[in-house]
Amino acid sequence: MPNVVIYTTAWCPFCIRAKALLDRKCVAYEEVPVDGNPSLRAEMASKAGRTSVPQIWIGDKHVGGCDELHALERAGRLDPLLQA
Repeated sequence: MPNVVIYTTAWCPFCIRAKALLDRKCVAYEEVPVDGNPSLRAEMASKAGRTSVPQIWIGDKHVGGCDELHALERAGRLDPLLQA
C-alpha cells in the first residue's frame, strides 16, 4: 500500500472531510499540519503548486484536494490507487 500524505489545517472543513473518507476506508496516512507554520505551507505549495489545504499525495501521485479525492472515490478510482 502506498504512503498517503495529507497537508491540513485544524479548522479546515475540507481537511476534515478528506480525512473522514480515508478513515472510513481504514487508510493510514501521515498528516502534516501547516497551521502557523509558514515553512511547511511553503513546502506544500512548492510540491503541489497550490496554497489551499488539504493537499493529498498517494505514493508519488499528487491527487489534489478534498474534491479531487471524493471524485476519485465516486469514479471507483481511489481504491486502485490505494492498493497500487
